[in-house]
Amino acid sequence: MSNVIYISGVEQFKKEVLEYNWVVLADFRAERCGPCRMLGPIIDELSIDYAGKNVKFVKINVDDNPELSWSFQISSIPAVFLLNAWKPVDSIVWVRPKQFYQEKIDPLLAQWADNQDISIAT
Repeated sequence: MSNVIYISGVEQFKKEVLEYNWVVLADFRAERCGPCRMLGPIIDELSIDYAGKNVKFVKINVDDNPELSWSFQISSIPAVFLLNAWKPVDSIVWVRPKQFYQEKIDPLLAQWADNQDISIAT
């Protein structure tokens, strides 16, 4: 079962993304978009693969959330943003294979693990 959170507005975005201190993969999409429908199952699989780790997966419908689309300057979909401690660190336009996203997520998680080890050691 997918662990993806569907964002329904700015307040939920603030709670689920901006107040989350770890890694977030935000998929800006629309139901009318064929490539977005192709990407959907990949994001769902990733959310299952990374369950229990410090990464959250959210989907944002650009038609229902124009203010969020505007704030991220979305001009083409699907558009995926990786955020680390609520700051955008990477953006990906179009559909990529699952491994591509894993190769983007894993270093961010490793960075968090390294920082956690350092803070525990001091």
